[in-house]
Amino acid sequence: MHQVQHIAIIMDGNGRWAQARGLPRTMGHRQGVEAVKRVVEQASDLGIRYLTLFGFSSENWSRPVDEVSELMRLLRMYLRAETAELHRNNIRLRVIGDRRPFEKEIIELIENAERLTAENTGINVMIALNYGGRNEILSAAADYARLCQQKNIEPGFDSAEEFFPNGLMTAGIPDPDILIRTSGEQRISNFLLWQCAYAEMVFTATLWPDFSRADLESAILDYSRRDRRFGGIKTSTQADAT
Repeated sequence: MHQVQHIAIIMDGNGRWAQARGLPRTMGHRQGVEAVKRVVEQASDLGIRYLTLFGFSSENWSRPVDEVSELMRLLRMYLRAETAELHRNNIRLRVIGDRRPFEKEIIELIENAERLTAENTGINVMIALNYGGRNEILSAAADYARLCQQKNIEPGFDSAEEFFPNGLMTAGIPDPDILIRTSGEQRISNFLLWQCAYAEMVFTATLWPDFSRADLESAILDYSRRDRRFGGIKTSTQADAT
């Protein structure tokens, strides 16, 4: 069975969950926060070392003002209420994405959570906020260009392969083994474009607020049955061993 270190999740379907129940979309986002709490605990119980959650994309600012305001309120609430609990449970929290557009209070809450949990040795939880994969790649490319200029490194494939990943927001973190998207949509929506080059994709019709331990275990089981060749072919020895 393949070892799963890192699971990334596009948490989709909050609005549809609410609309199906005749509720405002904001109620779906509130239930989505509860799902985050459950899945962090469940992933930790299952021995997952890294969990990356797509919380708010750089494109989500175009949503209705009241919905964005509610998302920011829920983010503040989560950071205030959960940081101490994450720390007690030995969980490390990190945020990836451009946090500059957020209110000062939210930035301070993020920094406090990262600082408090920095030495924790349990599951690493990364939340992507105001994140876009294309922007991340462009930023890493700019960092690589500056590095080449500063250190007189010859630009090229070999040096890029060595230094370019250091400019990514996930530098030092293994690439996702599994990318899960809930709600039935089958696209990656500008999420971890570089990192998910060889991730196994799992698309589930379950809406994010309903995502359960059974859904998580099902994705891991599905992954364990797949033939991961990373562009190569399975040798006869490998075939005999499986």
